[in-house]
Amino acid sequence: MLSAFWCHLLPAIKLYLLGLKVLLLQLLNGPLRLPVMPRQDGNVAIVTGGGRGIGYEVARHLVRLGAHVIIGGRDEQEGLAAVRRICEHYKEAKVEFKKLDLASLQSVRQFAQSFRERDLPLNILVNNAGVMLVPEGRTEDGFEQHFGVNYLGHFLLTWLLLDTLKDSGKSGHVSRVVNVSSSAHCIGQIRLNDLNSRQSYSSHAAYCQSKLAQVLFSFHLHQEMQSGGFQVSSCAVDPGMVDTALYRHLWTPLHLAQSVIARLLFRTPEEGATTVLSAALSPALEGDCGGGYWANGCRKMTTPLTFDPQLQVSLWEISLQLLNLH
Repeated sequence: MLSAFWCHLLPAIKLYLLGLKVLLLQLLNGPLRLPVMPRQDGNVAIVTGGGRGIGYEVARHLVRLGAHVIIGGRDEQEGLAAVRRICEHYKEAKVEFKKLDLASLQSVRQFAQSFRERDLPLNILVNNAGVMLVPEGRTEDGFEQHFGVNYLGHFLLTWLLLDTLKDSGKSGHVSRVVNVSSSAHCIGQIRLNDLNSRQSYSSHAAYCQSKLAQVLFSFHLHQEMQSGGFQVSSCAVDPGMVDTALYRHLWTPLHLAQSVIARLLFRTPEEGATTVLSAALSPALEGDCGGGYWANGCRKMTTPLTFDPQLQVSLWEISLQLLNLH
């Protein structure tokens, strides 16, 4: 009994202490500002979870630069409202909403198939949507929610769109996959024999595992593209502590305290989008300079575990098996 209680409490303590450290560091770093980025006329971008928060700001900035942006999201009303707001700001906006539920592999496949049928290029894929600290539950296909939504749904989406990304990239203008992860990956553990957290469940541990999985996937995908000679790069990004709805599943007293602190000290969604946009757009990240892990507007070193080639390959192969991909 005591052991089970400790297994639930320890990941929570680690995550909250890490959050405090990250918040102090970003306050010391000061506000982030997006440098001038090149126009994106003729380029096509997909942003998952682009109906609100960081995803909305990423989509809005891409539209402002001339990109054709497709917002993928579960909430149709929210997505269409985001499209209307963007169009009100930019009269020549090329932006649309398409239904995408990352908790349903069928929905992911339908979204990807619908996109491929349009014969559009795909220059930027921002895997931004996610859940955090949700109660124990399963996706439509039986996967633990954090693992299924944050990681596996995005893995499948990227895989299904990979040929389009390859065809769209060219020397000096690589296609880019940007996976929005979190500093929480630093304290995550990958349990290859229990990726769905059936042996014991902690929402904090499950969230951290999903974020570590995203980073491992990002690094391995980048290596695969580079070794294959494809003009595609892949990186992971930590937007920092940002005032969004992501924290709504916190224990009620903590959520109330977090809401007050967030308004005062957290980054705004626009500031949170800065590093994501830099990774997606910066000319400095072409060629061999792409990939990696990005936080606070620049490339950062991360934990040795994320560079473990055996763990990267094992997770990659298990993911292919779970998704029946070959």
